[in-house]
Amino acid sequence: MASGAALREAGRARRASVPRSAHAEYHPHGGRDPLGIVEDQNVDRVPELIGLRTSRMRESAFAFYRGTAAIQAADLAHEVVTGADVVVSGDAHLSNFGFYRSPQRSLVFDMNDFDEAAVAPWEWDVKRLVASVVVAARALGGSPVQAEAAAVAAAEAYRGALRRLDALPALERFYRRIDLDAGVAPPRSLRPVVREARRAAKRRTASRVIARTTVQGEDGRRRFVEDPPVSSHVAQELRDVVERLFQEYLLTVRADVALLFQHYRIDDLVRRVVGVGSVGTRCYIIALSGPDGEPLVMQVKQAGQAVAYQYGGMPGESMPGMREERAIAEHGYRVVSGQRILQAVSDPFLGHLENDGRAFYVRQFRDGNSSVAVDTLDEDGFVWYARACGMVLARGHAQSPAAPYIAGYLGGGDAFDRAVARWGAAYADQAEADHAAFDEAARDGRFPV
Repeated sequence: MASGAALREAGRARRASVPRSAHAEYHPHGGRDPLGIVEDQNVDRVPELIGLRTSRMRESAFAFYRGTAAIQAADLAHEVVTGADVVVSGDAHLSNFGFYRSPQRSLVFDMNDFDEAAVAPWEWDVKRLVASVVVAARALGGSPVQAEAAAVAAAEAYRGALRRLDALPALERFYRRIDLDAGVAPPRSLRPVVREARRAAKRRTASRVIARTTVQGEDGRRRFVEDPPVSSHVAQELRDVVERLFQEYLLTVRADVALLFQHYRIDDLVRRVVGVGSVGTRCYIIALSGPDGEPLVMQVKQAGQAVAYQYGGMPGESMPGMREERAIAEHGYRVVSGQRILQAVSDPFLGHLENDGRAFYVRQFRDGNSSVAVDTLDEDGFVWYARACGMVLARGHAQSPAAPYIAGYLGGGDAFDRAVARWGAAYADQAEADHAAFDEAARDGRFPV
């Protein structure tokens, strides 16, 4: 095992063959087929929900960007990299960061989506984040100068945080987190937005979900009220399968969590539509109740092959803590492992299961999770939020052994920050063009609406 000093020196030496300025150039490849990738991803989705996915992705360039991590993975496969792989989120855009309650019930700000977690180049996460900053800034009416400033801020925050974390012992990096209850001071204009996010987190509880979406039957069990296509009951046969698989899920959690579930019974379950890119994948919400009727709501969500592997051409190598054969073949295991690695603290109920060739992961539903409404931010607030996301991303990447190498490569100057911000602007142009082409194709009937 190389020392941290040796890895930092190797990272600095890498600048000779891959200068940091090289990250400024976006290289669209001749074989790009973004709409073909969207069609390919629709193949294994619930057919009656594909039109809803189309509608959500048509709403804006940013909505389209959120739903097309696969397109960007295919593009990133042709971009320059330093050769250092880490455990990545795979979908680190602005809206995949947010607040949630830790097991100790404090409010934490961190990454919150790991469907695409994989082992891949660290640059891929940074570029997905930075490009999302530019796309979102433009949607908010920001000028090119303002969009670039926010993108540079996100990249600088990532670089600075990674270098600071690299100076810490690995164990201290492991324990480090951003905790809003400990006080992360936003600019004055952002404080009402953060307060609202905190209030929303307090409201987003199992009790509130049950009160708003269920009714009590004569047998005392809670039943979900359907709201199609967002929420609908499934056939009894499928319900029986999900309930049986839930017992298998309990074999993948800690012993204390498995014992806790012996206090609960399943009352009802529905198929639930979530997100933008996830629309059409199989997702179920399960209502459980304890001995005195206390509610618990769980989500069972389909996990497909990570886009870094399927479209980005990554070979599927694994990191310590992620058994290689399972991380590639068992997608639910991959998602859960990626979340545990990248988050400072995670849902203790995380688990996974498989059925009929499909993988799923399981987590709590609405456990104090909320997000910043990006479209409500002013310029200062938007830059602060972009920086916060960059810092959190660095904390996740710092868990991988390549962190000293990356810190050495990035260095103390802003060469990488400005280069990747220019890349983000160029890729935002590409994403907007892809969105326009997708919207036109939907109007022409290529995609169901």
